Amino acid sequence: MNRKRMLVAVCVLACWAGATFGQALPAAKRPEEFGFATEHLDRITQFFQGDVDKGAIPGAVVLVARQGHIVYMQALGYQDREKHTPMKADAIFRIASMSKPVTSAAVMMLAEEGKIDLLAPVAQYLPEFKNVKVGVEKKDPEGKTALTMEDVQRPMTVQDLLRHTSGLVYGPFGNTLVHQEYREANLFDNGQTLAEFVSKLAKLPLAHQPGTVWEYGMSTDVLGRIVEVVSGMPFDRFVEERITKPLGMPDTVFYLSAGQAPRLAEPQVDAATGKRPNASSVENLTKEKQKWFSGGGGLLSTAPDYARFCQMFLNGGEIDGARLLSPKTIAVMTADQLPPGIPRLGLEDLAPTPEMGQSFGLGFAVRTDVGHSRFRVQSATRSGLARMGRISGLIPAKRSSRS
Repeated sequence: MNRKRMLVAVCVLACWAGATFGQALPAAKRPEEFGFATEHLDRITQFFQGDVDKGAIPGAVVLVARQGHIVYMQALGYQDREKHTPMKADAIFRIASMSKPVTSAAVMMLAEEGKIDLLAPVAQYLPEFKNVKVGVEKKDPEGKTALTMEDVQRPMTVQDLLRHTSGLVYGPFGNTLVHQEYREANLFDNGQTLAEFVSKLAKLPLAHQPGTVWEYGMSTDVLGRIVEVVSGMPFDRFVEERITKPLGMPDTVFYLSAGQAPRLAEPQVDAATGKRPNASSVENLTKEKQKWFSGGGGLLSTAPDYARFCQMFLNGGEIDGARLLSPKTIAVMTADQLPPGIPRLGLEDLAPTPEMGQSFGLGFAVRTDVGHSRFRVQSATRSGLARMGRISGLIPAKRSSRS
């Protein structure tokens, strides 16, 4: 499918906006100029406003763009339901795993400069992973399942990290003995540095032999540390100086300034517990307190900011004269990078399967067949966003039956 046909940036980071700020994409005078019907776009408003009214989400900023122009942008519901703060177009969200494409772009920029070899072992850049093992469950003589360590059959590569075939996993996304070890290791500690995180992670076993299984996991956080080592810059500074500043994305950050803090979209109280879901509080999202620059899930952003990032990809690596990547690199990133027949494990509704017309490129899922299992894709997307929202603390653990 032609990547330039259409950009749809739906920030259901689940709390979702027109106004113009920063270097937002230009707004269309009329949606019809770009092939949209105003009355049909109004259905989007009704749909998400319905979710706000039912308490499924506190609010949302919804943005649709085509051919580099915003054709629809609405702020709906609340930025903070409990304080009755209305949602605004420039609300800042914890964007969770939408941090991953930004980190992957950083890696590919350094690859273009000849500083990262995608086929090189990860241990070439991070020696901590030199002796990593694979955890295999086996029955002991008493019939009890135990974890045994096996040598890797081939080294984990940078490419494996980009396409989630590294063997690294997310602890909360499974219940094997390896997943349990990840959960117990306190890997999501915002007080740790990336170097400390990697040192901790490298002591844990892989869940799979590198290159043999696709499973969503902590690979992209490791990429963030590789960027630090190769560039000689802290990861937050690299992202700011090399990506967000050139692209005009001032609100895409790892921590908030005093001026940005009042715009943070907050999760609503979970009726089942009477508390807000677990999420980094605005008090902890400061430069002084935020030490772990999670390339896998630590960024904050706005819908207009992220739309510019998406448009850069659609333009072949450039926007408004700022080029980050070459068109050939973009083509490689958006191509199917998974070996034929590779098992795809983890959360069923997040796995990019051929049955859903999806696979995985270098940093994100890619569409391989636009016509496959359309209904299931829509259902899975909604459920998957809800699950990722819960992980990032934006959506209560209980959703309506439609989720």
